[in-house]
Amino acid sequence: MLRLLFLTRFVRMTLLIACLFLAQAGWSRDLNEIKQAGVIRHIGVPYAHFVTGGGDGLDVELIRGFARQLGVEYQFIETNWGNLLGDLIGHKVTLGDQGVERLAPTPVRGDIIASGLTVLDWRKKVIDYSDPIFPTAVWLLSRADSSIQPIKPSGSLKRDIAQVKALLAGRTVLGLENTCLDPKLYQLSKTNADIRLADNTVRLNEMAPAIINRLTETTLLDVPDALIALDKWPGKLKVIGPISERQVMAAGFRKASPELRHAFNRYLQQLKQDGTYLELIKKYYPTVFHHYGDFFQG
Repeated sequence: MLRLLFLTRFVRMTLLIACLFLAQAGWSRDLNEIKQAGVIRHIGVPYAHFVTGGGDGLDVELIRGFARQLGVEYQFIETNWGNLLGDLIGHKVTLGDQGVERLAPTPVRGDIIASGLTVLDWRKKVIDYSDPIFPTAVWLLSRADSSIQPIKPSGSLKRDIAQVKALLAGRTVLGLENTCLDPKLYQLSKTNADIRLADNTVRLNEMAPAIINRLTETTLLDVPDALIALDKWPGKLKVIGPISERQVMAAGFRKASPELRHAFNRYLQQLKQDGTYLELIKKYYPTVFHHYGDFFQG
């Protein structure tokens, strides 16, 4: 019995060491290793028009083009928001009350995250970002027939955010942890709102339908998803106002892959100079210019 117990523990320890070794091996995969392997693995979550789930999208086209420039094959690795960072860096992470918490090891599945990934300070502790790809922010939306009314812009973004938060007492607000829609990022617990959290397997494009189906009074949505929702369900939704300061989206890289990140930044700059980038923005987000036209100038 003691011998069997020892063997069981030995097998478990061996498996743990093997998992850690494989995870660490993924950390060292940079530009040269990707070229040698002949494939770049794009990690993404079907979301908005960044990754449509149908084989296209803004980020899908960007990474496909990057793969062609590198002379390697393109492979898409679908995941969900709960596993997104872990699939890149080899261990799951979460945003706790004390900051970033590292969780269990997990297999490294890809080389680059591009999925409408918002640049957040806590994420910078575990990954590096490319140059900005897309402008964004977080808005509060409700049903069009809701009693909560859109704020009147004051000319000050901070005052506008304060106006929106003042409307939340007693209201249900839907958010999603470990994303840009995490209520903790915007101190919404101080508003006396009834905060409800979607499961991390929920897709962001399911947040707006939750309002329409009266599962919540309001929801947090980032700008690209909000623009799509307003177009998809005309007359059923309204924007109450901003919850966050202006943000940007970018591609995510392991900190041990600096050359890959530098190569992507050079590629992105090339697309901006030859007009390809702007054409892709017009294709997938034609209305964004009404809100963030200055981002695309120069």
